[in-house]
Amino acid sequence: MLRALTLSTLFPDAKRPNFGVFVERQTLGLAALPETEVRVVAPVGLPPFPLSRYPSYRGLAGLPRAEMWKGLAVERPRFLNLPATSGRFHAAMLSRALTPALERIRRNFAFDVIDASFFFPDGPAAVALGRRFGVPVSIKARGADIHHWGRSPATAAAVHAAGEAADGLLAVSAAMREDMIALGMPADRIAVHHTGVDQTRFRPDPTARKALGVEGPLVASIGALIPRKGHDIVIDAVARLPGVSLRIAGDGPERAALQAQIDRLGVGNRVRLLGPIAHDALPPLLAAADVMALASSSEGLANAWVEALASGTPVAIPDAGGAREVVDRLEAGRIVDRTPEAFAAAINELLDAPPDRELVRAAAARFSWERNAETLRAHLQTLVRSRLGGQKRA
Repeated sequence: MLRALTLSTLFPDAKRPNFGVFVERQTLGLAALPETEVRVVAPVGLPPFPLSRYPSYRGLAGLPRAEMWKGLAVERPRFLNLPATSGRFHAAMLSRALTPALERIRRNFAFDVIDASFFFPDGPAAVALGRRFGVPVSIKARGADIHHWGRSPATAAAVHAAGEAADGLLAVSAAMREDMIALGMPADRIAVHHTGVDQTRFRPDPTARKALGVEGPLVASIGALIPRKGHDIVIDAVARLPGVSLRIAGDGPERAALQAQIDRLGVGNRVRLLGPIAHDALPPLLAAADVMALASSSEGLANAWVEALASGTPVAIPDAGGAREVVDRLEAGRIVDRTPEAFAAAINELLDAPPDRELVRAAAARFSWERNAETLRAHLQTLVRSRLGGQKRA
């Protein structure tokens, strides 16, 4: 029996149903395996000041501290989140808040391993807690947790120390693994752990376009409206392609700026910001699209890439993160420079000579949540056995 404690500050809740949905799906897959028990700790960071000064936190304060979430037992302890400190104190505050929570959990659930599903602040806190409770720790790197927190002056040292101290490390792509090694993390402890995709939900659907009510070529883009995702680049690209429509699913601080760009270019009849779309509602959009375009400046291995391919929709993406692990054949799409001109050319090429959707879908065949869960369980079980073996030898 494997008893795993999943620790993730990136996990959905009633106020943020799309927040870390891939962590949720990974954890559900792990919990469904035989001889496996899982408990989830999804901490919620709140500022010490009156929430009236921080409207975005108001809903989070009302979240239940414990609940059953899609069959998973989830606890949501609070930790102190100090705004305007660049994350400098996040890991320490998280570790302090989780110590009594895990002491209580351990009385009824003697977890064998801590599985931290995001590198910061989860990783450093998990290492401290693993030492306290005498269990091995695994940390997974996904993207910004390494590319941002691993290089930020305020948090880089904590990220590096956690990478060196963890019993095992996971990287969402081979490219991410190389980035971790470049930061000085031990190569022999880093395994590639690809994401999954629900092949039964994300699949070609010839009726999707009619249901969406779009005529003519359609480009879809999925991602938070933040500068790193490069939605402005894709908007400029589609503006160069008469008759081509663009639908962007996501929300974030750049929404007003992107809408202003759409208005300035006079393409409001073709380009629309859909706002936050529930993950369960994404399959029809991706199945209806002719191309999925996302101009991210950095990624680990974006779930949207794989979900598009499983839907039979080729992608146009920059050479970021695991892009070459996903676009490994011509049918999967194009890897292009991060400019409007390059994106426009790639989109136009895919529209002029669309690949067979079943051949596109074949590029996603190796990404499954079943494989993801089995690989994760084997990794965690190895860490537990190694720890037990070391204790016996001692």
